[in-house]
Formats: sequence, C-alpha cells, structure tokens
Amino acid sequence: MSRPPLKRILLKLSGEVLMGEGSGLSIDPAMTGRVAQEIADAKSKGFEMCVVVGGGNIFRGMAAAARGFERASADYMGMLATVMNALAVQNALEQIGVETRVQSAIPMASVCEPFIRRRAERHLEKGRVVIFAAGVGSPFFTTDSGAALRAAEMKCDALLKGTSVDGVYTADPKTDPNATRYDTVSYDTVLAKNLKVMDASAVALCRDNNIPIIVFNIREQGNLARVLAGVGTATVVGN
Repeated sequence: MSRPPLKRILLKLSGEVLMGEGSGLSIDPAMTGRVAQEIADAKSKGFEMCVVVGGGNIFRGMAAAARGFERASADYMGMLATVMNALAVQNALEQIGVETRVQSAIPMASVCEPFIRRRAERHLEKGRVVIFAAGVGSPFFTTDSGAALRAAEMKCDALLKGTSVDGVYTADPKTDPNATRYDTVSYDTVLAKNLKVMDASAVALCRDNNIPIIVFNIREQGNLARVLAGVGTATVVGN
C-alpha cells in the first residue's frame, strides 16, 4: 500500500491540538497560529484544503454524558465547541491572508455559513480553505464521523488525521513501551483490532468510499508539508 496522490484533502485536527503545550489555554493563539501557517503552506503548494476541528479542548460530549449529562444535550454542547474552534482557526488563517469560510452543520447565520455542499465546492474552486464545524449536526456521532462524511461528500483524495503521535500503533505508545508503529494497515485490521485510529463508523465510512486515512503528528512543526510531500512519518490506512 503506497501513499496516494493527493490534490483535495480533508485535515482532521483534535481540539486538543489548539491548546499548545503547557499554556493552560483552551485555545492558545500561538499554537492556533502555527497550525494555520501549516495549512496556509499546504494551500500554497496547490492543495485544496478542507478542515475539521474537534471540540475536546473546550467540551467533550461523551465525557460529559459519563458524568451525568443527558447524552444528546452533551453532544450538542460539544458541537458548539467545534464551532468556536473553527472560528479560531478561521481567524488565524485570515490574519495571514488566507481566504477562509466556516460552514456549520447547525445553522447559525450570524457567525458562519450553513453547510451546503455545492457552495463548499465553489469555495474550494476559488482557492478558499473550508472549515466544517458542528460534526454531522446530530448527536451520537463524533467529529471523526463528521470528518469522514465531509471527506466523502467533497470527494477528497484522503483524510489526514493530525494527532499527538506519529501514526497508528499496535497499542498506545504512551503507555506500552512495546508498541510498534504500522507504516500501512488495512481498514479491516483497524476495525478488528480496535486500534483507535478513529471511531468505527468513521473508519467504515472511509473504507466504503475508498478514502485513505493518513495519521501523523501535527504537533511536529512542518510535518503536514512533509506528509503531503510523501516523506513525513505517518501511517496510511487503506485497502
């Protein structure tokens, strides 16, 4: 399994990436600015960029439900957190001159556009970065599922998942010193071994639409550009 040729990609970021290292801020301006610069650099090389940002740095619906929140309400709160993160990334991109649009699956006309696939297509054709917020717009789905859905709708060549580790491992490398990294791994292996790349519905959706998932460490400066060039350390999940 080789890395696929890429033109249009969807970059999925965890909300925790925006926190930075030790800043104590839910959204750290310096880290958000660095992520925005990496997106801008990728766009300058001709890639069409879609972005989805999670909300875990502000509010995580599943964790709140485990503490007694009603699950649907908790998930809606988490979706609103993703809108806040999307606006933060939009602001950081526009400060460095990158035209950006935020589209939310939950309509909120005062702050962003509603998600309309054909409008999103037009934005990409005009060279804008499109940030999709609020997941799929319904509770009981993660932002991973939202990212996979948008990648399929926008006919992306790959879904890049930026995390705090440099790929997919046989176990959690933070707790298991014997964990080894996969260079490539199949969707079915990820699902059968529950490798925690993304939630199962997101992996299955990517498998059914033949969208490779490329997992890499977004915290390492310049790594997005290296991965897009086919040289950075990453794991490719595919057929």
